[in-house]
Amino acid sequence: MGDPRLPAAFLQPGTSSFSDFLAEQAPDLLPGRRAVPQGHAGDLAPHGTTIVAATFPGGVVMAGDRRATMGNIIAQRDIEKVFPADEFSAVGIAGAAGIAVEMVRLFQTELEHYEKIEGTTLSMDGKANRLAALIRSNLAMAMQGLAVVPLFAGYDLAAEQGRIFSYDVTGGRYEETAFHSVGSGSMFARGALKKLYRDDLDETGCVTAVVQALYDAADDDSATGGPDLTRRIFPVVQVITTDGGRRLADAEVAAIADQVIAGRMTRPDGPSAPLTSGGDAR
Repeated sequence: MGDPRLPAAFLQPGTSSFSDFLAEQAPDLLPGRRAVPQGHAGDLAPHGTTIVAATFPGGVVMAGDRRATMGNIIAQRDIEKVFPADEFSAVGIAGAAGIAVEMVRLFQTELEHYEKIEGTTLSMDGKANRLAALIRSNLAMAMQGLAVVPLFAGYDLAAEQGRIFSYDVTGGRYEETAFHSVGSGSMFARGALKKLYRDDLDETGCVTAVVQALYDAADDDSATGGPDLTRRIFPVVQVITTDGGRRLADAEVAAIADQVIAGRMTRPDGPSAPLTSGGDAR
């Protein structure tokens, strides 16, 4: 029998970054370090779209549709694109779905590893910077069509507010104000939110606004899936407040989606933008 003990590297004090440790000990396990044949591989892998996030007083909401496409084919109708990163943050994926999910898992481990080594959690900016580094390490694969461009959001305990961060394929990090969207339907989703968003929305109003935005994205972008009434497939919605993050139950999202769809039966283009603070997004 071989020696059952862990290798010496696992028992020595080291970096609080799990990805840096992995790069030293087993670099082939990192998503961006794997050899990829020359050529454009983007059309060979399912892609996920669209992710939307918006803040409200006391928190932030992130939601994603459930469709993954591969060229002109619907590769999956119920993919999940929004994941908790830790107790107070969430990450939504857009781009090459397989690599994006691996990156999310690595990011989750990165945050957990830091907390175990340092005895405290990373700041909101620190988390956003760690995700930027992971995206930057995937640049070679992005140049071959396997890009991952996530959206990151969470509740900043120090600032006592929700915050949203977007990225580019080089790992550039940008903080967004109020709301943002990524993915092929992002232009339509942001256009909808420009009309529906208010800074005094409550949690339910904010969730309703992002569901409206996803509906508009699906209305104009073939890669974005709208609520599937026959299969009862609805967006994944994550709400993060000072009490932590939670995924809304399917029944809660379905009730809001049913309200949105009922409104679209009489107004297919959606609700008008409220002219006063008394309006809503329903």
